[in-house]
Amino acid sequence: QVQLVESGGGLVHPGGSLNLSCSASGSNFDDHQKAWYRVAPGKNRELVAVITRSGQTHYGDFVGGRFTISRDNAKNTVTLQMNNLKPEDTAVYYCNVLQSWGQGTQVTVSS
Repeated sequence: QVQLVESGGGLVHPGGSLNLSCSASGSNFDDHQKAWYRVAPGKNRELVAVITRSGQTHYGDFVGGRFTISRDNAKNTVTLQMNNLKPEDTAVYYCNVLQSWGQGTQVTVSS
């Protein structure tokens, strides 16, 4: 079982940046694929980014090169750097590893 805690959300103006971090405790963190999802108001959960065991990355179509997922297995963390944020990026962002989910961190993009 992996326990996950997200941080780094907040309020940012359109065009701004945020860096989300997910800290993990538990066993074998580096053995698993890691992902960020988001849930926007009134919408279903959608995949934001994935980083595989081999380090390959995949992004939702809406990302358009604005976000970067990375990991530090030595520190048991996975981060999501988000640039050029748009109002439609407003959502609660969740870290996911296997069946484990964090509590989420709110990202609000508004002028």
